[in-house]
Amino acid sequence: MRNQELIGKNEMNKNANGGTEITTRELFNLLDPEDLDGVQIISSRVRELDPDKLRIYHLHDLPNDPESSHLREQASRDRFDRIVFSSNWQYQQFRTELRIPYSTQCRVIETGVEPISFTNKTDPRKDPIRLIYTSTPQRGLEILIPIFDQLYKLFPYIELDVYSSFKLYGWDDRDKEYERLFKQCEDHPAIRYHGTVGRNEVIKAYQDAHIFAYPSIWPETSCRCLIEAMMAGCLCVHPNYAALPDTSSGMTDWYDGDEDKQVHARLFAETLAQIINALRNSDVWESSGLTNRRKLTHTIATTRFGWPTVIRKWKNLITEIKT
Repeated sequence: MRNQELIGKNEMNKNANGGTEITTRELFNLLDPEDLDGVQIISSRVRELDPDKLRIYHLHDLPNDPESSHLREQASRDRFDRIVFSSNWQYQQFRTELRIPYSTQCRVIETGVEPISFTNKTDPRKDPIRLIYTSTPQRGLEILIPIFDQLYKLFPYIELDVYSSFKLYGWDDRDKEYERLFKQCEDHPAIRYHGTVGRNEVIKAYQDAHIFAYPSIWPETSCRCLIEAMMAGCLCVHPNYAALPDTSSGMTDWYDGDEDKQVHARLFAETLAQIINALRNSDVWESSGLTNRRKLTHTIATTRFGWPTVIRKWKNLITEIKT
């Protein structure tokens, strides 16, 4: 992959393969070498700044992250020619928390994702209904597993694939906290626990799944896994938390969440049960147009977040600061 030597490596990302790292690698690969000539793109954590280059600070984190707090100071912001945020929600959080002014120095360029082809899924009216979870465990897996177990008693035709582990970031020791949860997955007759696998395998799983089940309790600044699930034509169930509604384009089944995890779990369960029932019921399946909605979700997500759209915005921004 070209330009990879220009990516700033640090102690946090050197072994990581999360959404931030994937997005950064793909961005540098898709930009032409001449785009990056004289330009330094810094992803999230500022380490060494090149005094001879134009500097773009690409933020993926929250304003309360210690790595971001320096932006409260005008002198720190002035080190960068542009500051790029991953979502409008994230930008507004930085403006509110760190008093960053509303300025053309700041831009929103949404997360770029390699487009995923739309494929037909098995018929949920007669075949198993497949659910999928693909984020790290602290973001909502502890809510999903007991709710899935309850719903499995009502809907014995549902299945769940779980792709979740801190090995994604090279933080193997952090998995110890969730070993009990992983064991519950492994012992459940309708759950397949996969841990961390290659992206191609995850993409195939999205394409096979009917529902992306994400009872998130994590303030996402953007959400790559939600974008990929939408591209793959999944029906997506998640709360209206942080950047998730911003990311969803209004095409998902979001619910009003709650800080009380028990209340949150109940609201998630009610919404998920409705979607499962709609998929299984032939009359609802035909009349509600769920198949057409999946196709529309795929089209909107691909048009909005696909790299052909996003890389054009990056190239325009680089041209702007060079002229």
